[in-house]
Amino acid sequence: MNTIINVNQSLFLTIDKFNETFYNVCYASPPTIVSDGLWVQIDYRKPMKASLPLLELQMLIIFCITQFFHFFLKHLDFPLFVPQVIAGLLLGPSIQLEALDRFKKSVFPYGTQDTLATITSIGYTLFIFITGVQMDLSMVTRTGHKAWTIAIISLVVPLIISVPVIGFYLQSNLGELIKDLGPLVLSQTMISFAVVASLLNELKIINSELGRLALSSVLVSDIVGTTVSCVANVLGGTGGTMKQFSLSLVALIAMIIFVLFVCRPAMYWIVKHTREGRLVDDGYVNIIIIMVFALGWVSAKLDQDFMLGAFVLGLAVPEGPPLGSALVKKLELFGQFWFLPTYVTCLVMKVDLSVNFSQTSFGVIASFITVTHIVKVIACVVPALMCKIPLKDALAFALILNAKGVVDISFFSTLYDDSAISAQTYAALIVSVVIIACIVKGGLKFLYDPSRKYAGYQKRNIMSLKSNSGLRILACIHKQHNISALTDVLDICSPTTQHPIIVDVLHLIELVGRTCPILISHRLQKSLSMGSHKSYSDDVILAFDHFEHENYGAATAHIYTAISSPTLMHDDVCQLALDKVASLIIVPFHQRWSADGVIESDDKNIRSLNFTLLEVAPCSIGILVYRSPLLNNSSVRLAMIYMGGKDDREALCLAKRTLRNPRINLVVYHLATGERMQNLEYLLDNKALEGVQKSHNGMENMSYHEVKVNDGPGTSAFLRDIVNEHDFFIVGRRHENNPQTSGLTTWSEFQELGVIGDLLASSDFESRAGVLVVQQQGKDT
Repeated sequence: MNTIINVNQSLFLTIDKFNETFYNVCYASPPTIVSDGLWVQIDYRKPMKASLPLLELQMLIIFCITQFFHFFLKHLDFPLFVPQVIAGLLLGPSIQLEALDRFKKSVFPYGTQDTLATITSIGYTLFIFITGVQMDLSMVTRTGHKAWTIAIISLVVPLIISVPVIGFYLQSNLGELIKDLGPLVLSQTMISFAVVASLLNELKIINSELGRLALSSVLVSDIVGTTVSCVANVLGGTGGTMKQFSLSLVALIAMIIFVLFVCRPAMYWIVKHTREGRLVDDGYVNIIIIMVFALGWVSAKLDQDFMLGAFVLGLAVPEGPPLGSALVKKLELFGQFWFLPTYVTCLVMKVDLSVNFSQTSFGVIASFITVTHIVKVIACVVPALMCKIPLKDALAFALILNAKGVVDISFFSTLYDDSAISAQTYAALIVSVVIIACIVKGGLKFLYDPSRKYAGYQKRNIMSLKSNSGLRILACIHKQHNISALTDVLDICSPTTQHPIIVDVLHLIELVGRTCPILISHRLQKSLSMGSHKSYSDDVILAFDHFEHENYGAATAHIYTAISSPTLMHDDVCQLALDKVASLIIVPFHQRWSADGVIESDDKNIRSLNFTLLEVAPCSIGILVYRSPLLNNSSVRLAMIYMGGKDDREALCLAKRTLRNPRINLVVYHLATGERMQNLEYLLDNKALEGVQKSHNGMENMSYHEVKVNDGPGTSAFLRDIVNEHDFFIVGRRHENNPQTSGLTTWSEFQELGVIGDLLASSDFESRAGVLVVQQQGKDT
């Protein structure tokens, strides 16, 4: 009997004859790839029996299932790949229900899983390539002894401990499980840079000190592990003869040399011939993508993993813009966020949790996994404690180096496909990846809180400084136009030789095309010859060198560049402010105005950063709204709006420091209701104003005015009257339960500026005056 079936419907037709089973492979030629439409009535030309519509339907179903579980699990802080694993278990043979089985047989017929996994493995290849692009290989040479020590110990110790354990089990009667022990230990010992970087990004601690140390250690571990794996693959694929081993090793080294000395210089040539600010030509990007798969094919021919070529080429790509960032932007959405989740689901669809687990095999697998990770935790904690890392941070660090994720699932699938491990072991390993990933992420959230190091254990504000002491400021810069704004504000702060200002300038650059954040001290680079290389911060360095020269002996500037993700920039700012014992952080407002008052740019990332800094900054913070430059040779009409509260007291302290500059004419406006409140805040406000009230009569460049204001509309009307009389305003941010601001909070557009700052920055006032909004960060916050 001849039966014609579509290749996507089934690869094999089973025919029973004389108690024997024959497999009759049927293939429709030419194959039906694209459907003729929904209205075609021929059976073998139905839409879902065509290859492409079926593939699209499968990917759509997987996407919907993963997003459904992700919607619920993201609120419980599960790792991002867990919904993909659940989708694989649901669509695989692990869950056996009659209705579900019929659905899976019709939508995922036999043979299509492998086709789907092969196509979506493109996403995994691109993911590995992007990981290599985002790696900063120079970290290996710059990594300190801590990272090297911990990385090597965490690799070697579990392997050494496992040798006697394997010997013990070899003497036992474990049957088929014996061959799984070697790959089992190796799989639990190795750790991937991509997995750790993804975990740290999820937890938003990649910029923390612990995150940087973990990335350095994992990078060393990953490079060492990849090297050992390559040598092992060469040995395994040569048949044991020295000649074949030598030829394979030489071919592998030749491929790496080709990448380093041909591909990498060619990429630098592309970067050199790309004009600053322009995108890399798409033709170059497409050639590099073709090279990714060509080198993968070469790797496979050399008995190596297909991903090795993509990884090595990724390492050769110059990180960051313009080439690295162009590749990441072009491939990330297609590979990492579309094909990769489908690929993970396809790998997990091979898992069959309904297989019979004997008590012995389950106990051996579980004990091996548990013991290996416990040994690895101890191997990480002990050297970390010897390096003076606190116990909680050492435990968190050990958990990071035990992380599991997508790369491990792919590795286990490869072992299973190569028959290196059994189906029971494969199922146990996939489940262990989910359990370990959840334990690691939950344990890290419990053990490590990067914001706790920003807590104010001592006063770091302007009020706490002695009257004759210097002022240390951390000034943040995002774009070139922020430079003149900050130098104007620093001039207003009136540095003198008796009252100097130390400025730590932090140039914040968005991290694109790389994983590892960077903090550069340009003071350390001054003695180095930079050649023809142009730094991102050259203009910043020149501007503040000039500022320091103009205020010789009165101002000192230290320049830093931080390259990190916008969501994690606050870590760089807070850590530097903490290290430098800064009393004030100055950050630019997220909007920029043109000369005629029209908004030129509105950066939501900067606004988000400002909100975060207001919450976690370890010292006082000021948000600078800058509209027009202050003329160096003319007087500056400065106003301070005072209504009471700790933020206003802090702003008043800063305003009084400006009086050392004779160019500055300060006016302090005290908006009062006339009521006397006998509480602590009222007494502190009066004490802060005493010095201003008594001394303004004897100072030519300061005046004091008390204005009676009873409500919010009165405050708004008063500010509208004086806004064009001044060049610059210093105000406090918070005025809780203040009658002078009643009714104004509802209409505030920018909460980060407070009520008064928002009014002064409003376009309704048509003012060109700059505003510095100050928030005090005291010991009690």
